[in-house]
Amino acid sequence: MAMATSVLSVRLDAELLERLRQHAAKRGMSVQDYVVRTLIRDDFDERFKTAVEETERFYL
Repeated sequence: MAMATSVLSVRLDAELLERLRQHAAKRGMSVQDYVVRTLIRDDFDERFKTAVEETERFYL
């Protein structure tokens, strides 16, 4: 059975991209691989929910 795939395009400012590059380099990974591994972590959903809640409080 073939696995369906999708493309995700993300716009990042230079500072955030550089931080991602540094984190990825520490692990010997490309930025793309680092981001994908971060997204598939078991705790990603909870961490993402917390980040969204904190952002909402900041803007309210």
